[in-house]
Amino acid sequence: MADFATAFALVLVIEGLLYAMFPEGMQRMMRTALEAPPSLLRNGGLAAAVIGFAIVWLIRA
Repeated sequence: MADFATAFALVLVIEGLLYAMFPEGMQRMMRTALEAPPSLLRNGGLAAAVIGFAIVWLIRA
């Protein structure tokens, strides 16, 4: 459970830094995401999840 909490905290840190450093860029990215078809977002999210899982698996192995 501690690993999950640490990972969640790191996500918050990274996202917070992106919004603090590039607010206009994040707004543009959100507009682009709203215009993208749901299938593109779904496939991108699935790809990110698989890549993230693979990285964690490689680090833990």
